[in-house]
Amino acid sequence: MAVDAFALVLAMLALGMLFARMRALPDNSAEVLNQVVLYVCLPAAVLTYVPKLQLDVSLIGIVLTPWLLMGLSVVLVSLATRLFGFDRQVHAVLLLCVALCNSSFIGYPMVRALLGDAALPYAVVYDQLGTFVLLSTFGLYVLARYSGDAAPGGREILQRILRFPPLWALLFALLLMPAAPPAWIASALDSLADAMLPLVMLAVGLTIQLRLSRTELAPLAVGLLLKLLVLPAVALPLSWAFGLQGDMLRVNVLETAMPTMITAAALAISHRLAPRLAAAMVGYGIVLSLLTLPAWVWVLGRVS
Repeated sequence: MAVDAFALVLAMLALGMLFARMRALPDNSAEVLNQVVLYVCLPAAVLTYVPKLQLDVSLIGIVLTPWLLMGLSVVLVSLATRLFGFDRQVHAVLLLCVALCNSSFIGYPMVRALLGDAALPYAVVYDQLGTFVLLSTFGLYVLARYSGDAAPGGREILQRILRFPPLWALLFALLLMPAAPPAWIASALDSLADAMLPLVMLAVGLTIQLRLSRTELAPLAVGLLLKLLVLPAVALPLSWAFGLQGDMLRVNVLETAMPTMITAAALAISHRLAPRLAAAMVGYGIVLSLLTLPAWVWVLGRVS
């Protein structure tokens, strides 16, 4: 399954880049595709896999990991900024793009492809209770502090969280959705969830940016090193400390190893915070993750 999924990833990524070069689709096609994923495919995946999740106190480790690694990211990015003399905008982009991973759009389908269906409920926990809430709190704070906007209040943060469609799907899945729904419902949800990977990669191909100046090479290298290698390496012993085993451990590390969250980079670009660096963190991160994610699966197979 992993080989088929990676072939699909590469094919859709290449197709998106080709369409972008030919200008074959409307300019807002990537935005529309992402909205379809956000409002349709992601909720379908949540409704499919969360009811199968066995609630356990050990899930606390999966929830806490992205929060603890966010704190580590702030420390490491701050040290890099002092060491290399990065400016304020670059510092802000690295805070966002290192701390926030693409644990849903790319995380769900890649976890499913590399680890199997049984692992996906843990990816949903990591994303919904970790990364998404981080984006709505830490992410908004960074944007406000470094772009000159007013700092977000508690009401604004709460409204943003409540407007997130997969959150409502998560609540419905936990409270009302049966683990074995009628066959026609299960089949429809499976089909919608399966559409997430090709749609996301097509959207990424339409918008991927790989160009940047020499002055941006150092922060890009630092950001990718921290995002794809250092944080997952820390997540492994952290998972052991939390007592995670099997799929929970593998998902905890693999989700941490996902490339930069597209939404975080898009917000940085919209706030005029080092836009080319933000786009490059997404573009190069996705391309390199096609190598690093299978490598992390291999490592996990050796040590777990």
